Amino acid sequence: MSVTRISYDHLQGRQKQLLDSAIEATSNSYAPYSRFYVGAALLTAKKDIITGVNVENASYGLTVCAERVAIFNAVSQDFKSFEAIAVSIKNDHGFLGEVGYPCGACRQVLREFSSLQYDKHLEIILGPSKTGDVIITDIAFLLPNSFGLENLGMDLSRYHEKP
Repeated sequence: MSVTRISYDHLQGRQKQLLDSAIEATSNSYAPYSRFYVGAALLTAKKDIITGVNVENASYGLTVCAERVAIFNAVSQDFKSFEAIAVSIKNDHGFLGEVGYPCGACRQVLREFSSLQYDKHLEIILGPSKTGDVIITDIAFLLPNSFGLENLGMDLSRYHEKP
């Protein structure tokens, strides 16, 4: 997959539901330093939606991003197979002028859990921007030529959830 740009108004079904959950989650963000509020909503293979938000810390290095919080929340609830993740970002003036993308650390964590799919790609929904644009993509676009579990020659099939 590459990148699909679509208007928020044209989203339907689970994509809209997932992005709306991410947008709603931004209100729980703890971002007193950057004032950059991020919400993520993860759709599990069992159709549960698990959310996460960014949590900042005065020492900055201990800040955790919304995407990783959502994944860690899901794993702590025994979910390890995901269909999609939506990420929404706001600042004090509302949505950003352009769609925001996950940081490198989040991309690598998303890559880990994309590898646990049964020949499916984790759909990544980003947005909306101030103009209503939404980006739909996958980890192959966000992190090309990446390093993953298959590079280690490991069998992690015990972590796969049965569809």
